[in-house]
Amino acid sequence: MIEVVAELSRGPVFLAGEALECVVTVTNPLPPTATSASSEALAWASAQIHCQFHASESRVAVPPPDSSQPDAQPESQTVFLPHRGERGQCILSTPPKILFCDLRLDPGESKSYSYSEVLPVEGPPSFRGQSVKYVYKLTIGCQRVNSPITLLRVPLRVLVLTGLQDVRFPQDEAVAPSSPFLEEDEGGKKDSWLTELAGERLMAATSCRSLHLYNISDGRGKVGTFGIFKSVYRLGEDVVGTLNLGEGTVACLQFSVSLQTEERVQPEYQRRRGAGGAPSVSHVTHARHQESCLHTTRTSFSLPIPLSSTPGFCTAIVSLKWRLHFEFVTSREPGLVLLPPMEQPEPTTWTGPEQVPVDTFSWDLPIKVLPTSPMLASYAAPGPSTSTITI
Repeated sequence: MIEVVAELSRGPVFLAGEALECVVTVTNPLPPTATSASSEALAWASAQIHCQFHASESRVAVPPPDSSQPDAQPESQTVFLPHRGERGQCILSTPPKILFCDLRLDPGESKSYSYSEVLPVEGPPSFRGQSVKYVYKLTIGCQRVNSPITLLRVPLRVLVLTGLQDVRFPQDEAVAPSSPFLEEDEGGKKDSWLTELAGERLMAATSCRSLHLYNISDGRGKVGTFGIFKSVYRLGEDVVGTLNLGEGTVACLQFSVSLQTEERVQPEYQRRRGAGGAPSVSHVTHARHQESCLHTTRTSFSLPIPLSSTPGFCTAIVSLKWRLHFEFVTSREPGLVLLPPMEQPEPTTWTGPEQVPVDTFSWDLPIKVLPTSPMLASYAAPGPSTSTITI
């Protein structure tokens, strides 16, 4: 029996273009006092990152996968297929890397191997929607002699920041004093530079503040004015808005605002409704605020963007966009007043109306949501960083 443990050194969340580092430890768990006949051997082990795509058949018309590349392998076959047994299609993968060959471990002995790979920037982000799913995994394959391959899968979450695909690592840098006794890791240096660049771009895109005002009206007049200070956010930020109802000519009884994502299948991949297909557009609500606001002059709300959600993106099959979805309940009676008279000659009992004729209408305001720091996403929404399998 051999125990294989894969540990991600920095958590399970990464930015596309970053280098993933994983330590793979292989152990013979028998006590050291066991006989030498208890030694265990592995023929080889390899590691590879791949992205698996799965679509809902009732929503997406996806062309069938290439039949010349089966997604399963017989147990007697020695080919390393990381996506063996997985649902859907493998749309992206890195070249496999061999960790070791002909490894023999005595009882109680353990050896560790380091795996490093840059996550491709051309892939989609991790996403689990109602129409499609994009799932990233690091798969480690191990095999004993004359035995089937055993796969250890480590789930990953990949965030994509648009624009980093065209950025190149600067080769000509300013001359700076360096110590001949310190070794510089070029890969780590590039990874750190890319992370800093992504942080600077995210900060520049989301730190600009300017008041945007929107007049809200229905068919009978003005309801109020909505104000928001920016339209670009990062995961983990709060969407803060104000609503001024004092300037309206139509009484607003109640309003609600929802922070939603809109998942839309591209037209060429939409399944026809007449053929039993489900709607090609689906909405998910991540936060909601509701308030009764009759006689309210000014109010505000704050909606948090979950760190576990997916920023907006677009692929050839699906797009994901963010929006604020407003719903208003207004009175049909002009100048509606539901307060008791202020002055009465003698004590009386005042009762509000049992029914008020109302109208409802909705309004959508698009916003843009970008990724955040992978370290922040890892700490706030922790996932498994260690996976274990016994062979």
